[in-house]
Amino acid sequence: MTENLAAPRTEELGIHECWNLLRSVSVGRLALWHDGQPHIFPLNYAVDHGSLVFRTGAGTKLAGSVGSDLVALEADGVDAVSGVAWSVVAKGRAQEVLPAREVLETVGLLLFPWEAGRKDHFLRIVPEELTGRRFTITPPSTWWTPLQGMGQVPTE
Repeated sequence: MTENLAAPRTEELGIHECWNLLRSVSVGRLALWHDGQPHIFPLNYAVDHGSLVFRTGAGTKLAGSVGSDLVALEADGVDAVSGVAWSVVAKGRAQEVLPAREVLETVGLLLFPWEAGRKDHFLRIVPEELTGRRFTITPPSTWWTPLQGMGQVPTE
């Protein structure tokens, strides 16, 4: 039996579908540039009135997020039964939520970071660009190889 390795069909998603998918998960990755290097952080986020909100503590994520540089937040998912996956990327500038009223409103978003510690800075990204795509994952036999791990020395 041969597998059909035809060119994959990727569906470009509209803005509304991108927002719906972003609402369907709460974990993504934040990409930013700081001190001349790229950084990527996993984070919990929430969708709030056309923006993405996340919490963080002091450090590289906060320092690299707030400022004039663009950041990107990516979230994705896959339906294990159908093999259909999606990926959405939001690009924009992150701004710290500062007025007390806005901070109190964002507390209600139920943002619970995975990592323990003080996460008392709330940041908001209003996307300047929002793109997404949906595609079918190829069968594992086309990308998984049993040779993975063959470089290990057997133990007795």
